[in-house]
Amino acid sequence: MITEWAKDRPKWEQIAEVIRTRIADGTYPARSRVPSVQQIVMETGVAVDTAQKVLANLREEGAIYTVRGLGSFVSEHS
Repeated sequence: MITEWAKDRPKWEQIAEVIRTRIADGTYPARSRVPSVQQIVMETGVAVDTAQKVLANLREEGAIYTVRGLGSFVSEHS
């Protein structure tokens, strides 16, 4: 996901940017699942709280929605 962290930006912002880019370029099309908190933690090595902040931020933006028990998915209008 990220091979080198930028020192001037929080890690959660950098991870969210990668997911936003993947949504925009069609890697994650509408209604497809985005990485879970656990997947983000395993792929990036960040803390659980950081991974949760990534998904919370993307939800607040309307880029994704979460279905309890199923995961987070790309919104139709992303």
